[in-house]
Amino acid sequence: MRNMKHTALSFLAIAGTAVVISGCGTGTNNAASSGSGSQSNTTSNSTKSSSAKSQKLVIYSAQGYDKAMGKAFEKATGIKTVVKDASTGPTVADVEAQKNNPHWDVVWFDGPSTMQSLDNQGLLLKNWTPNDFSNYTALGKKNVPSDHAYFPGGITAAVALAYDTKNLPASKAPKTYSDLLKPEFKNAFGMNNPSVSGPAYPFVAGMMQMMGQTKGKQFFTQAKKNGMQIFRTNGVTLKALTSGKIKVAAIQDSALISAKQKGAPIKIVYPTQGTFTLPDVMGIAKNAPDMAAAKKFVEFVLSKQGQKAMINPKNGGGDSYYNPIIKGIKPDSARQQGGINWFSVNPVKAAKNENQLKKWFNDNITH
Repeated sequence: MRNMKHTALSFLAIAGTAVVISGCGTGTNNAASSGSGSQSNTTSNSTKSSSAKSQKLVIYSAQGYDKAMGKAFEKATGIKTVVKDASTGPTVADVEAQKNNPHWDVVWFDGPSTMQSLDNQGLLLKNWTPNDFSNYTALGKKNVPSDHAYFPGGITAAVALAYDTKNLPASKAPKTYSDLLKPEFKNAFGMNNPSVSGPAYPFVAGMMQMMGQTKGKQFFTQAKKNGMQIFRTNGVTLKALTSGKIKVAAIQDSALISAKQKGAPIKIVYPTQGTFTLPDVMGIAKNAPDMAAAKKFVEFVLSKQGQKAMINPKNGGGDSYYNPIIKGIKPDSARQQGGINWFSVNPVKAAKNENQLKKWFNDNITH
């Protein structure tokens, strides 16, 4: 599932930049860019033209529903689709190693700050707008960068608070981040390591953006003094919560929803100050081997047909418990839709500060 796949995101992404692998993409199938794309035409037989048989889409992805989406796209368009599914760190490392001679057409994972880093390196197609762009809700459009280098498919919370109802009554549950600094949560609160877990960095970057760096660092410093525990990934932190090692966990909400659906006795709290957005994001290679197919796929994801496949937990597991940002799409009934005060983390600023903030957190909080 998504959360497990994001382990070692930051570390591996950084490591990936140091890997020297000469990209040798085929570059022999560069279809002409079809700025018009297909939008809802992906649902019609008209898109299954004879030319589709000569197209081949390669997707590098860390999403739980990626293989199901590849099959759905191939069925809708007739375009042969190959999905390389891996965790985000190795995916990003592959993309960076291939540089401007890619073997891939579309890359897809959680975390706009990491995708922004690929944009900053000039590896993504810019200034293209999908035909179905108007399908986005206001929240969806808010998470599209101004250069249109990548597009969100749905949104989860980088962090929600969860408590085990067996160990903590609702009356004592935290409602805000600052509640975690109270004496009753001494040695009883845990979160993931932002240098290892992908969703944890947007939490740290979001706190710095919302509070300012000085107060944001003070929060984590005070949390450490109050005994905050740092775990590697969502799964480890969840186990600490359900085993009673900690009373409150702060991790990606889709992982919490999935755990609840599997029977874990936990309740989820969305902090009133703001819940940090964590979109899944798709980017197209600047020199995509099959540019036309890549554009069709992005439009397929933003279509109602694509979203219905993506939001089905049978196809995506925990990753399917996201908040839709396409008009007319309803979330899985297990997911809270209203009452969340979304706070959009600035991916440009988060990407710029990523190495510095992770180093600070590692030096001052983790160790």
